[in-house]
Amino acid sequence: MKWLEEFIYWLFKDVFGMNEHDLMFDAITFFFYDVIKIFILLSVLIFITSYIQSYFTPERTRKILGSMKGIQGNIVGALLGTVTPFCSCSSIPIFIAFTRSGLPLGVTFSFLISSPLVDIASIILLTSIFGYEVALLYVVVGLLIAVIGGFIIGLLKMDDQIEEFARFDINEHYELQEDEKMSQKERSRYALNEVKNIIKKVYLYVFIGVGIGALIHGYIPTSWILAVLGDNNPFSVIIATLISIPIYADIFGTLPIAEALLLKGVGLGTVLSFMMAVTALSLPSILMLKRVVKPKLLVTFISIVTISIIIMGYIFNFYQFIF
Repeated sequence: MKWLEEFIYWLFKDVFGMNEHDLMFDAITFFFYDVIKIFILLSVLIFITSYIQSYFTPERTRKILGSMKGIQGNIVGALLGTVTPFCSCSSIPIFIAFTRSGLPLGVTFSFLISSPLVDIASIILLTSIFGYEVALLYVVVGLLIAVIGGFIIGLLKMDDQIEEFARFDINEHYELQEDEKMSQKERSRYALNEVKNIIKKVYLYVFIGVGIGALIHGYIPTSWILAVLGDNNPFSVIIATLISIPIYADIFGTLPIAEALLLKGVGLGTVLSFMMAVTALSLPSILMLKRVVKPKLLVTFISIVTISIIIMGYIFNFYQFIF
């Protein structure tokens, strides 16, 4: 959105008379540009993804996954996560529905990892900020983490680590009804409602995320950031991953922070590790998951995803260094 960037720059420089060399100018233009850009993209992309989602209700998703076994099930579970735009917390009830309906545990975890980590809207937003090559690499790695993580959990045979209320009961009768057919008008109405509902849920995180990004971009010296997260610190990826876990935000809230860090010279792998950990391992989602799974499985899940994200971060930093 070069036109928007130029308009914001012109507005604050020529209309409001701000000094383009001031730190505040950098912070304010970054804030307004990113807020407007994200809300424009969100409105369009949520409508598109929600329209697609109307064909993939939880019941239909359960039916599709129910016929898959082994690594094939993990792949399909991860791919379905990309077309169901749930955040990490809202994925938990779907996870419970899947475990109660008897789906393989590894497949449900592939879905649980993929759903908040990779979706169509985030792919397009990533492309708009980092370019298509980085966006494609992010998607591939995100799906690999989901598939491998779910596959490993499936191999460990930890079905007994699911709490009783979330387990499949063979004696319980499930009456599977066909999804109610929706007209095109109803799907469009549903998509518009989703735009309103999701914007209401995420707008505060967008403002906070962009605000933090603006402060980083305008005020925090590059030398400070690079000292902690720069290439000279061999633990930068690990630090970025661990400090992001207490944060609760979706990818739309983390993108402005990631963009600001990248502009400050932080390595691509370090930035993407931060984004992935925020979306896949947020503290609220871990606390919710703790109500569903026992400690052994919870620790296994967190360990697999954390280690995978850290490895991915170092691979991306190496890729950036080589190319």
